[in-house]
Amino acid sequence: MNKKIDELLHLEIKKENVLEVEKKVKEFVKELYQNMKTLPLEEKKTFGAEVNDFKLKMEEKIASVKQNMQKTNEKDSIDLTLSKPSLRYGAMHPLNKIYKRFEEYYKANGYNIVSGPEIELDKYNCEMLNIPEHHPARGMQDTFYLELPNKILRSHTSAVQVRYMLKHKPPVKIISPGIVYRVDELDPQHTPMFFQLEGLVVGEGITFADLKGSIMNCISHVFGENIIARFVPSYYPYTEPSAGIDITCTVCGGVGCRTCKNSGWIRIGGCGMVHPNVFENVGYEEGTQGFAFGYGMSKFPQIEYELPELRILHDNNIKVYKKLK
Repeated sequence: MNKKIDELLHLEIKKENVLEVEKKVKEFVKELYQNMKTLPLEEKKTFGAEVNDFKLKMEEKIASVKQNMQKTNEKDSIDLTLSKPSLRYGAMHPLNKIYKRFEEYYKANGYNIVSGPEIELDKYNCEMLNIPEHHPARGMQDTFYLELPNKILRSHTSAVQVRYMLKHKPPVKIISPGIVYRVDELDPQHTPMFFQLEGLVVGEGITFADLKGSIMNCISHVFGENIIARFVPSYYPYTEPSAGIDITCTVCGGVGCRTCKNSGWIRIGGCGMVHPNVFENVGYEEGTQGFAFGYGMSKFPQIEYELPELRILHDNNIKVYKKLK
């Protein structure tokens, strides 16, 4: 007994073992009191005094360790009565919010998302898309030419589709979102740099009806069933036949305003059946069929939020963005 008492009295008590020591001491003191019942009366008095003395010493040591632990905890604790720091929460850019709805539609319909470089070879951006150097369509796209030989800032993401077709045989079902560059004057509907989403579907038996159905379903998914859309005959060198995609101007409701140039309609993109020359350039078999489409994505936030000018989206005006949440 005396040996165990000495061991406990000289035991180093730390915060890691204080609870375990406290439990052992209680059990040992209880055991000592049980043994004391069998002792003669005279021995009980002496033994009882020794037990109480041991108990008090151990309680003091344990209490001292607990007190130090409490002081440490108080020093490290957080005052929960303090007000939390003011946090500024970010939000998704209006352009990204609408793009995500397009992405959701096309991913749900089995399209893969592909990307490519913004500094592009003239071969992929023009020549292989049925726009050779002598073609009059070169004048339609005022391209940013670089000092590097045959390098330009891509004027559309169709170049991504060319790169993809060179590596993959039909069937093909892809969208290619990204930034493109054109030498456009700033006006309510145009900026020199804008976000574009293009798509390509190649497969057996693909028709213009498939193209129109795909476009109309996408517009309904993104903007709702009430949006009126139309196909207008157009010309693009890499598709034939070709069509422009118009939707009713949401700013004026189709009456005519500065945003729609008093036409009542906003051109959101173009589409058509891929020209046979394009398929020949990428090595596809004769008779291959497919359709392509492209949206000027920067116009959709303008339609969604009824913005008077497209460039508002690129002004980095926080006050404006907060209103567009």
